[in-house]
Amino acid sequence: MYEPIRTKSVHSTMAGTPSDFPHRSREEELDIQLAGHLAALLAVTDELRVLTPSAGLDTAAERLTGEISRLRGGRGPLRAAPAAAGDPAALHRRAHALAGRALVVAASRADTAAAILSAERMDAHAAALADPRELTAAP
Repeated sequence: MYEPIRTKSVHSTMAGTPSDFPHRSREEELDIQLAGHLAALLAVTDELRVLTPSAGLDTAAERLTGEISRLRGGRGPLRAAPAAAGDPAALHRRAHALAGRALVVAASRADTAAAILSAERMDAHAAALADPRELTAAP
């Protein structure tokens, strides 16, 4: 009644076939994303350190560098010399937003250390925005 199919189907599945490009796991993708957010936060922190030097920002930069190195398998972040110009309030707002993004990724990847650091940075930047003395450039 029915004639059997004599040729290979043009509709094949990808199951069991090797791919031409490497795939990363969800955890690896989240590590890359988190390291990127923390590196951006470090860049803004470095800009703030030039405008309003403080021991708290120095400590934050060291901790951010440590977390980025951990996420990148020991490779530290590349750091540029920041410019000594900019609006500290705008930089604090940007740093607060970057720390929030890092916190979301850290929470989704269940990275407690990065989540705590991100939350602390959010609190520090929110406090700096609330206190006008924090926004003035040091002599």
